[in-house]
Amino acid sequence: MLEFAADYGLFLLKVATIVAAIAVLIAVGAAAGKRAQAETLEVENLNDKYRDLATSLRRALAGKEARKKLDKEEKARRKAEARAERERPRSFVVDFKGDLKASAVQSLREEVTAILEVAREDDEVVVRLENYGGVVHEHGLAAAQLVRLRDRKLRLIVAIDKVAASGGYLMACVADRVVAAPFAIVGSIGVIAQIPNFNRALETRGVDFEEITAGKYKRTVTMFGKNTDEDRAKLKADLEDVHELFKSVVGRYRPSLDLDKVATGEYWYGTRALELGLVDELSTSDELLAGSSAERDLHRIRFRARKGLKERLASGVDSALEHVDIAAWRRRFESRLPR
Repeated sequence: MLEFAADYGLFLLKVATIVAAIAVLIAVGAAAGKRAQAETLEVENLNDKYRDLATSLRRALAGKEARKKLDKEEKARRKAEARAERERPRSFVVDFKGDLKASAVQSLREEVTAILEVAREDDEVVVRLENYGGVVHEHGLAAAQLVRLRDRKLRLIVAIDKVAASGGYLMACVADRVVAAPFAIVGSIGVIAQIPNFNRALETRGVDFEEITAGKYKRTVTMFGKNTDEDRAKLKADLEDVHELFKSVVGRYRPSLDLDKVATGEYWYGTRALELGLVDELSTSDELLAGSSAERDLHRIRFRARKGLKERLASGVDSALEHVDIAAWRRRFESRLPR
């Protein structure tokens, strides 16, 4: 009996130890999570990054004696740069990867604010943009952040490697110069609303749907009620109004465009977009930045915002919806590619 009690006590002690260890791990993880979620502004020198990549490749290809020589030359170069007092013009590089709600605008507004505080007259901003479009007012706010740079007379370049469509092009058109890769997708200057309607399904199951509103147009097209031609006409008029606002922004910043020709909701690849005047140059962002690194100091700016549990969960839902939407886009694009 005593032996059993001793074994049982030892078992309980082991369990308590394991539970305590798990509790410590959870506490440490939570603390690390809080630290990771702190708001920070990260700055990366891209000149150093490009130079280090090239140096690493040269060292890998060189022999033992040649590597020593390279190391000595690199050390001397760094010392010379540290002594130099000349200030070169700077390029602030910002990455914007859009989703349906343009949620990256929360970081973009902070990045723009930081840049405006330190920018000099000969500096410029390069935005590497990837955006399929989405909610109108969210993308309108993102475009407005880029307008802040233009209003302060800072040269703004938007580089499109993959896609800037619909709300994405609303952002891109604000730039002084738009650069696109040859097969980047550009355009889609249009507005769309898609709403499923379950009214007939509800009626067949004997379910009534009631909706009480004040104001004639408080609700037009609905998911569960019966839609009328008047409802559809009002929604169509609203979409046309947003489309006119979209075109007015594009026309303001790219006045040479033939809006009747390009504001049809169609999209084009980079080479055709250049012919239409939607972009100014064919180039990848890599080529653009590498080409300017000899004359300019390149600094990549990234603001990391603090996110609570609610925001992270919402971000997960939005991400799932975004993947569905992007998959639909990709099916449309890939269907036009030869196999």
